[in-house]
Amino acid sequence: MRAPIGDFDDARPATDCLDLLTPPVAAAVRAWTGPVPADRILYVDTDPTIADTAVFVEHHGPELLEQSANCVVLAGKRGETTTLAACVVKSGTRVDVNGVARKHLGVRKARFAPMDTATGDTGMEYGGITPIGLPADWPLLVDATVVDTEWVLIGSGRRRGKIIVPGKAFAQLPHAVVLEGLGLPQA
Repeated sequence: MRAPIGDFDDARPATDCLDLLTPPVAAAVRAWTGPVPADRILYVDTDPTIADTAVFVEHHGPELLEQSANCVVLAGKRGETTTLAACVVKSGTRVDVNGVARKHLGVRKARFAPMDTATGDTGMEYGGITPIGLPADWPLLVDATVVDTEWVLIGSGRRRGKIIVPGKAFAQLPHAVVLEGLGLPQA
């Protein structure tokens, strides 16, 4: 099947590709419920050497910048307590870490989590982290523009492969909070 966005000729329901996903992502797809059916989560095989957004968009076309999102892991601190959270913003933007995200999490300091924390705690590969399959107790902050996008390309949990999901599905993920202004224009 042809993907609804991008130049991917071989899009398949992620439910048919569970072996290509990391265990937490596969488990989340297997357990998927809600208004967007699981068969609307599509998997496309991609080259892991071009997984980073700028290179990926250069290879697959600039229109994907508006149709793709990044999921980043933040570590927020208040006193001795550290809170890990994920933020999903359009690929052409950056997370408002010290504004919207920090305030929503109620922490004094927020920063990107160290790579070993992000990958170790999610069970996903750096450069492929996705909000589908995150630890159950993590807050998930989603920029409203992502939810308002018809189809969104995002990581699959691995550097190889991406998933394409209806934007409205991000609002149905566990602990998801949709926020205006979470994604800021790139500097």
